[in-house]
Amino acid sequence: MKLTQRDFRQGAARAASECRIFFFCGPDEAGASAAANAIAGLIEDPGERVEFSGADMRSDPVRLVDEARSSSLFGDKRHLFIRASGEEAHEGLKLLTAAIDMGEGDGACPVLVHATSATDKSRTAKLLAGRKDALVAMFYPPDLRDMAREVRQMAGAAGLTLSGDIAERIARGCGLDARLAQSEVTKLALYLGADPQSPKQASVEALEEIGAVTEEDGFQPVVDAVLGGQVRRLPAEIARMRELSLNPVGLLLAMERRAAQLAGLAGRLGRRPDVQAFMNEEKQARRIFFKDQRALAQQLERWRGRNLERLVDRLTALHRQLLTNSQAAELLLAQELTQIARFAARKR
Repeated sequence: MKLTQRDFRQGAARAASECRIFFFCGPDEAGASAAANAIAGLIEDPGERVEFSGADMRSDPVRLVDEARSSSLFGDKRHLFIRASGEEAHEGLKLLTAAIDMGEGDGACPVLVHATSATDKSRTAKLLAGRKDALVAMFYPPDLRDMAREVRQMAGAAGLTLSGDIAERIARGCGLDARLAQSEVTKLALYLGADPQSPKQASVEALEEIGAVTEEDGFQPVVDAVLGGQVRRLPAEIARMRELSLNPVGLLLAMERRAAQLAGLAGRLGRRPDVQAFMNEEKQARRIFFKDQRALAQQLERWRGRNLERLVDRLTALHRQLLTNSQAAELLLAQELTQIARFAARKR
């Protein structure tokens, strides 16, 4: 069975009931990770989660078969969750599927593999895609419309009703990261006391009361530190990015959206010298969010004309690099963000 981010929610329940091997891959690592956790929650009586690294499976492929067929210490049910890179789990899964085909897989527990730097064209995906007892789920980076639709689906499952504007605001604020979006929706549902049996209508005021994801868990603090030339603050933001395992492509998309916003502002500003007065007008016209005014003003002072054009070009080139070299995406992103922040600092 094969699914993508477009049909995953519709097919997830069926996959959880029919499959015992699940392979999540694609350049949208946040989406793949969220999908793996969703499947784990849909499996009937999943039991204890036992986690392994891809390196564990690569060094000892037979271990995957042994672990899948063994029970927990107290004989309870369990499932395996493997965090791999590329083809690290391929040999282990090949042995497991062979054992199942030979009738030696009775009682094997569910096996979930989240493989970064892998796609549905990988050897592992091809091994599993044609099997009725396996799922290959491929996730591409979503656009804003896709993520907003996903947010509304998350909200519906949590007993929340969201307008399109609020869903888009959450999607934009979380940098199109499904994990952060789910966290925000869960937080909002808890605040409003919503559940599927007692649905609630969410409002902008409620979202602001709990604290927007852009201010707490999302990418915006990194974006503001980089484009604002806050070089001293940047190491702490990059460390936070690593600690939270934020999606590098998602963060870059947030950078690209801010660059596009700055281009629009610069076009309306024209040759006017008073940036602060212009930003006040933009706020009054509701073209910018009041909490973003200060950061946008600082960034507009630094990024206009040729400098802004070069920034857009660099971000576009970096996006291509991250998609073709996702294994080193975090390092590449951190290096480039540091260079951009240093350039912005010189423009004060």
